[in-house]
Amino acid sequence: MRTEEEVKKVLFDEEAATSLVKELRASFTNGKTRSYDWRVTQLKSMLKMIDEREQEIVTALRDDLSKPELESTVYEIAMLRNSITLALKEIKHWIKPEKVKTSLTTFPSSGEIVSEPLGVVLIISAWNYPFLLSLDPVVGAIAAGNAIVLKPSEIAPATSSLLAKLVGEYMDSSSIRVVEGAVTETSALLEQKWDKIFYTGNGRIGRIVMAAAAKHLTPVLLELGGKSPVVVDSGINLQVAVRRIIAGKWGCNNGQACISPDYIIIAKSYAPKLVDTLKSELEKFYGKNPLESKDLSRIVNSNHFTRLVKYLDEDKVSGKIVYGGERDITNLKIAPTILLDVPRDSLIMSEEIFGPLLPILTVDKIEDSFDIINSGTKPLAAYLFTNNKKLRQQFVSTVSAGGLVVNDTTLHLAVHALPFGGVGESGMGAYHGKFSFDAFSHKKAVLYRSFAGDAAIRYPPYTVGKLRLMKILMTGSIFSIIGALLGWSKV
Repeated sequence: MRTEEEVKKVLFDEEAATSLVKELRASFTNGKTRSYDWRVTQLKSMLKMIDEREQEIVTALRDDLSKPELESTVYEIAMLRNSITLALKEIKHWIKPEKVKTSLTTFPSSGEIVSEPLGVVLIISAWNYPFLLSLDPVVGAIAAGNAIVLKPSEIAPATSSLLAKLVGEYMDSSSIRVVEGAVTETSALLEQKWDKIFYTGNGRIGRIVMAAAAKHLTPVLLELGGKSPVVVDSGINLQVAVRRIIAGKWGCNNGQACISPDYIIIAKSYAPKLVDTLKSELEKFYGKNPLESKDLSRIVNSNHFTRLVKYLDEDKVSGKIVYGGERDITNLKIAPTILLDVPRDSLIMSEEIFGPLLPILTVDKIEDSFDIINSGTKPLAAYLFTNNKKLRQQFVSTVSAGGLVVNDTTLHLAVHALPFGGVGESGMGAYHGKFSFDAFSHKKAVLYRSFAGDAAIRYPPYTVGKLRLMKILMTGSIFSIIGALLGWSKV
């Protein structure tokens, strides 16, 4: 016999989705979510939720991904806590209308930009950081004053179930709801008219989301991914660089992160030293048998395990493994694996890896690396290790990516003053900090005028003199206007 919760899940179809959106839209329309007090109360409730239920969150992440407690605590819980704390500190400033200068054309007048909530928004999150990537966008949506539906990833079922439970207990269910499920439920949600859709995941599903949104002219924010490159120059502290690469690759969910280093580019003459240092540091971190390490997450499911093995077993790639390659299908684990000089037309170089495999490409001179990066689709992140100021400037000016980091990896994610988002096929739109608030707000232009200063030149009959003065008024300065009035201008 099905439990009540199972029946609810089965019954969530297009009709149920329509009813849910109608209910949330009524809550939004009555102005409940717009109030400053509601926004602050919900953010504080979310903060209380993670403080009181932290151990449950860690357990769910371990169940879904075998994620080490440190990674769960730092990269998911603490980062979310920081986002909430920042929003609570800054929200009064964020919602305040922004004064702007006006021009002579509208004199006398004043203007401002008013941030208003978009309405009812849908957030579809990813499985690799299922707690952070679910609730971090919700922070921005709440701060902006929206009603929200969150659809967690079914690929991380323990976290999805916990999110539904905790959000139901701690948050205002009249305005914030969680819908669990897979394709059927997501499809039902995508049939609805939303005021914005925020999706985190891969490009294939991103295209489906965008196509569904187009039916209603719904704006979208897509956080996708791509092949994030690491360029390693010579003449650097290689040990520090390698440790930071390892932290960004295997220390971030065992490579299952959208901004994980996807491949390295290095000068051929310097590659052996890089490989030796990678081997040495990996052994220090994860031991001689990394499959037994408790500090590495497992591959999320058998489908992704099979996909990664397919990359490794391709004929043109299998002989390129210089470290690792061990696998444990029973426990869905693959050891950190380094591959040297893989062909650029191989599967591993044509698709985002999203796992513990790290190919290394070699070039004759390091400057050639930028051409390789720019020949592919634009990545979500790109990294450079160098002490060369000219190379750094070239990297920043020529490489197009969602974000760049020099002499480290992934840390830009933690800087709330920086926007986080993609470009091209790695996504559109950005969030984090104030950018999250802006992502879920409409910037409404407001101009205030009095009844004084009504100018006759606006109105018919249109004369040559009016035309001359209007031209100067629209394009000139106060001195040009005075000159025109005195007959000095020939316009």
